[in-house]
Amino acid sequence: MTNAIYTTSIPVFKQILGGLQEVLRKAEAHVLEKKIDPNALLQARLFPDMFPLLRQVQVATDFAKGVSARLAGVEVPKVEDTEQTFSDLQARIATVLAFVEGLDPGKFADAATREIVTQAGTPKEKRFTGESYLLNYGLPHFFFHATTAYAILRHNGVAVGKKDYIGTY
Repeated sequence: MTNAIYTTSIPVFKQILGGLQEVLRKAEAHVLEKKIDPNALLQARLFPDMFPLLRQVQVATDFAKGVSARLAGVEVPKVEDTEQTFSDLQARIATVLAFVEGLDPGKFADAATREIVTQAGTPKEKRFTGESYLLNYGLPHFFFHATTAYAILRHNGVAVGKKDYIGTY
């Protein structure tokens, strides 16, 4: 029997992270071809009060690993935010993909009803059921940051399209 929480999380994270890898590959090729400083894209933003591309990728991967881990009832792996290059971002995505792909689907058996607490013990503490956490919090945040990373690159002239973003399914 297939677990709905597993099938609506892990394959989706894998697909969109794969798409993110592709748009970053195209961005790196773009800066090489156009002889642009990579930081022009890595630090690009859609608006001054938004995170730059580099941070958008970090946060998207944080949501993929954090949501997956919490739903599986395992410890969220720590990944330091030290990336400075496209290669660093690719390595980060590969690390998160390896973690997500390595999660045992059986760990998600009671994920829909498991209580998920974010920022426990702080004024920002939020409590969810696993289902609500995934559908109303985790996936929307993940998609926001992955989409914003794509939009930053597209806005800055990188030849990426919807097929690149969507990835392989």
